[in-house]
Formats: sequence, C-alpha cells, structure tokens
Amino acid sequence: MIPRTRHLLAAALSALLVLPVFAGTAAAAGRVFSVSLAKTAADVKKVADYWMPDRLKKADSYSPATPGSGAAPTSSAAATAGPTARSSVTRQQYALLQDVTATAPRNGGAAKTMGKVFFRFGGKEYWCSASAVAAKNRSVVATAGHCAYDPQQGRPAEYWIFVPNPGPTGETPDGIYVGASISMHEDWPGKGDYDYDYAFVTVHRGFVWAGKDGHYVMQDVGRLQDNVGGQGLELNRKPSTYTVAAFGYPAGAQPDGTRPFDGKVLRTCQGTTRWTVAPSRDLQKGVQLQPCDFSPGASGGPWLIDYDQNRRLGGLSGVNSLTWNRDAKGAYDAVSSPYFDTLTGEVYKRAAAQTTPANVT
Repeated sequence: MIPRTRHLLAAALSALLVLPVFAGTAAAAGRVFSVSLAKTAADVKKVADYWMPDRLKKADSYSPATPGSGAAPTSSAAATAGPTARSSVTRQQYALLQDVTATAPRNGGAAKTMGKVFFRFGGKEYWCSASAVAAKNRSVVATAGHCAYDPQQGRPAEYWIFVPNPGPTGETPDGIYVGASISMHEDWPGKGDYDYDYAFVTVHRGFVWAGKDGHYVMQDVGRLQDNVGGQGLELNRKPSTYTVAAFGYPAGAQPDGTRPFDGKVLRTCQGTTRWTVAPSRDLQKGVQLQPCDFSPGASGGPWLIDYDQNRRLGGLSGVNSLTWNRDAKGAYDAVSSPYFDTLTGEVYKRAAAQTTPANVT
C-alpha cells in the first residue's frame, strides 16, 4: 500500500471515522460510487506519454502495492456463519446480476485476461494484479480497491493503466489500456472498509507504441475484451461449496524478509474457501483461501470458479485483498477476498454501462 496508509493497516480503522472529502457520483439505489480518471482523448494521451516504453521497461522495479496482512486467525460466529444480512433483491434482478458469462477473445484461442495495473500515488509508481471481465462495453477490469483509490487521501490513483499478459521487461503484447473511470462500493472510498476492497475500472480502447520516423506513436488495437477475452462473474456463492483458483503476480517480501517471487511470473493458488473476519480492517464477511503464499504484488488478482485451463476462463468470485500469516511463522499462508454479493453486481453493472470515446489515438 502507499506509505501514508501503512500506519493505518497496523491499527484499527477507527482513524477513518473522520471521512475524507472526495469527488465523484454515488448511485442513489445501489451505493455505487464512480470517479473519473481520463475522460478525453487528450487525457488518454497524457497518461500514455507518461508510460512510454522506457518507463515500462522499469515497471517491475516499482513498488508492488499491498494493503498489509492479517497477523493471526480470527475465530467468531461470523467467521463460521458468514454475513448475517444481505441486500434484498428480486428474482428478476438476481438473474440479471448472475448472467455474466466468460468470453473468449474475438479472434479465438485462449484468453489472456490477467495482467498488471500500473499507477501513481504521491509522485511514486506502484503496481498490482488485475483481470479483464466480460461486459457489454467490452472494457472492464477487476482489481482491488486499494489498487485504484486511496481512501486515506480521498483520491483516485493517477496515470492508471492495465497491461494484460505483460512481458518480463516491459513488453505489452496485447496493448495498454488507460483507465477511464473507477466504480466502487461507496464504503471503500468513504471509510476504507475491506468488505468492499474491490474496484471495476472501465478502460479506453487499447494501444501499443509503434516506432515511426525515429519516435514512438500510439497505434490503436481496439477494445480490451475483443483482444484478450473476459472472465465471467459469480455472485453470492457460499464459501466451502466450491474450489477457487487465485492468480496474481506476487513480488514483495514475506514476513521473514525473503523474496521467493519476482513479480514477473503469473502465480496461482487453488483450494476451497472459508469465511473469515478481521475487525481491525472492518472485514466482516471476508472469504479466505488457505494455503496460499502470495505476497505484495498479487493484490487485485482474480479468484476464479470452474477455471478452464485450456480456455483460461472461469467465473470471477473475488480478488486478492489481504495476505495472512495465520501460523505466525516466516511466510504468508493464506489470502482473502471480499465477498462478492449482489452489491458487487451493482458496482460491476455501473462499470459495464460506462462509455468511452471511439478513438483515442
């Protein structure tokens, strides 16, 4: 996580009771909060110029963002039973929110939805993991809330881009996608509630850098989903009833200081899930996967149900949010996600309905 919030993560979130002032629009019915990133072609060009090839070559040396970790197991009735209250929704609304099917790239072949997001907070570059999600605007990325918006500063990330299937030295084989707007549950920007540490980012058409007359120019490559496909979306799935595959690009240090991962290779953990809570982070309905030794950098990576290794597609049921050292030894041994419920579907719907300019190059 960014330096200003590290002290917050070591203590209770009661410090956030004095809420920051933030700019954006909240949906009246669904508690969805949206904030703009790059609105126009000129805005996109400004972000693109920041991430020129020379800067992208150094991208893996930037800080992998993380919200911190849960130090010890939490035992409570809530951890066993799960959330005690869920939002009311009609049968028709529930069906609409569940009807998100994974989609392969337009030209066929295996999907390449997973990648990294790069951004800046306070003049310093960071990165996280993320994935493309199927949507009617063909332009939605799912990641952790802390990989897009800092509730302590009350501001979105700057110069936010998504690079699917990144190369080890800054290559962008499937394009660079500049963030257009962030959709979140209002309790993430409002008070840093880790029950809502997720974000759906609508992105502009992609581009690659192409050499021309001795300098680089932006070359349009089209919509994100057309190029890499999109994961499906699974909501209200009870933990312990399914197997999940979690993905990410871990790179940060383990509790003992070792660094077994370099952030250049996509890693995975698989297993069944369970409810978990962390009151110090306002996490009342978390979902935990154990064992998993993900470290900083994996934040925002997808949790997929019914993952098809050949098609590389499944149903998104969460994102990496918190790492855990449950046995208090030298390495992280679990990772958790917010519970993806009906409200998550409302946030996703807002992102999927956003429109972007037809051309940005």
